[in-house]
Amino acid sequence: MIRGFFNPAILPQPILRVAVRIPAIHPDWQLVNFIVDTGAAVTCIHAIDAIRLFGMSPASLAPTALPNPSPIGGIGGGLNPNHLARLARRGLLTRVARGLYASLDAPVSEHHALAEAARLYPKAVVCLLSALQFHGLTTQAPHQVWLGIDVKAWKPTRDGPQVRWVRSSGVALTSGIEVHELESAPVRIYSPAKTVVDCFKFRSKVGLDVALEALRDYRARRGSVDDLWHYARICRVSNVMQPYLEAVG
Repeated sequence: MIRGFFNPAILPQPILRVAVRIPAIHPDWQLVNFIVDTGAAVTCIHAIDAIRLFGMSPASLAPTALPNPSPIGGIGGGLNPNHLARLARRGLLTRVARGLYASLDAPVSEHHALAEAARLYPKAVVCLLSALQFHGLTTQAPHQVWLGIDVKAWKPTRDGPQVRWVRSSGVALTSGIEVHELESAPVRIYSPAKTVVDCFKFRSKVGLDVALEALRDYRARRGSVDDLWHYARICRVSNVMQPYLEAVG
């Protein structure tokens, strides 16, 4: 995960915040800003960071003199976990969960918990109450992230956001998945129609009142009835949903 910003009013080039270590100059990893010249495919260290962190003259920092920058991220982010832990102890990073770190100035959105869960469990799918909240189809405010996994999958146990696991299989698990980018993370979320149908399938978990509210809100937005029937057949709840669909219209 690389955090960056680009404000032409401040600087004409994008800046990426990364971790770098130059053993001959400083023994520890340091968080620095890199200027990226997209036109010339050149990466240079920011002059302020060169002076503050490394005590070097900016003129001496030619692009070829620097090692390849390692992005700050979670699992597989490119840094040794010990280095990340050391940066966190020094107050330069925030430890989100085991193996997952974030920069202190990382933007936090209303869907922060979904982004964190997606980084920790990339194969899971946001479902039921969490998907309803994302799509604006409920007044519920779940304190857990609801994630769908295969019935035979091992249930992960890690620190981080609280997770409510829901098991499905076959086409009922793999159909209706959308991918949304939240806080630079790809998050797999069931579509509005699939989520409404899942609420009827798992009405014993979420409550029939939640399923009916989601159905009314979905139809109020002129959501496709054909999509509902499509997923209802896949999830085998056509008979359950039929009277409610006829009533809502």
